[in-house]
Amino acid sequence: QVLLLESGGGLVQAGGSLNLSCTASGGDFAYKTMGWFRQAPGKEREFVAAASWSGSIIYYGESVKGRFTCSRDGTKSTVFLGMNNLKPEDTAIYHCATARGGTGYFTSQGDYDHWGQGTQVTVSS
Repeated sequence: QVLLLESGGGLVQAGGSLNLSCTASGGDFAYKTMGWFRQAPGKEREFVAAASWSGSIIYYGESVKGRFTCSRDGTKSTVFLGMNNLKPEDTAIYHCATARGGTGYFTSQGDYDHWGQGTQVTVSS
C-alpha cells in the first residue's frame, strides 16, 4: 500500500519560515516526480512545486517563486519544501503527491496518482 506522510507544518508569523518534508513508502518512487499542492478553505487545490525523479528539474507555481525551495533526497523517496518569507495567503493544507511520470512538467492534480493527507500551514499577519 502506497503511503505518503507529510510533516513540518505549523503556525508562523508573516515573514517567517517553515520546512516541510514528505516521505513515500510502499512503492517504487525512485523514477517518479514528486510534488506539492496546497488547498486553502473555499479554494481549489493549487500547484506549489515539484521535483523530477533525479532532482535536477524543479519548478514552482507563480505565487511561490523566489520564496519556496523544493528538493529531493538521495533515496528519492522524500521530497522537501522550504518556505521563506511566508505570507498570510500561504495559509493552507499542504499535500505532497507522486506523479504518474518521472520527467516533464506535472502541474495538474490529474498528473498525480498518490496523495498524502496533508499538513496544515498557518501564517498569521
